[in-house]
Amino acid sequence: MDEYKRLKRELMYHGVLVDFYQDTMRMPGGHEVKWDLISHKGAAAVVAVKDDGTLFMVRQYRNPLGRMTLEIPAGGLNSREEPPIACAKRELEEETGYRAGKIEPLIDIFTTVAFCDEKISIYVATDLIPSKQNLDEDEFINVESYKIEDLIQMIYDGKIQDSKTVSGLMTYYHKYCCK
Repeated sequence: MDEYKRLKRELMYHGVLVDFYQDTMRMPGGHEVKWDLISHKGAAAVVAVKDDGTLFMVRQYRNPLGRMTLEIPAGGLNSREEPPIACAKRELEEETGYRAGKIEPLIDIFTTVAFCDEKISIYVATDLIPSKQNLDEDEFINVESYKIEDLIQMIYDGKIQDSKTVSGLMTYYHKYCCK
């Protein structure tokens, strides 16, 4: 036997943002093991580029870290069926108060493949149009603007550690700024 086979998936906890499962797996060689899985609907994020070339970033409190973080705008899909681009457009406007005149795919990432199926689709938004910020009742966000070079330095300095933000900014920098 040279393949992995899921024998059973058991829902251990159904949460607001994630579900926690325990899988019983048959391993190559035939023995059985238990693996944990955190299942997430998915998310979308946006590298929002202003006309002057600076990028919108959001600063917000993140409970798992117990501190404020600087991130690209992002949010969860309303359902697994929601197109990620619709989520990206919605989250950009909700968090920054701007709509995208143009939006295009940048990169898709899986945040933590060892135990989580969360996929985040990251987009680049340009030709931004002022609108109205519309935060959720549990969101308190400060919108800030930065040059891409300064954000890259913050990554290197360990000041930005959020995986979607690092992936989005580094991919944007190498795709659009290093030509």
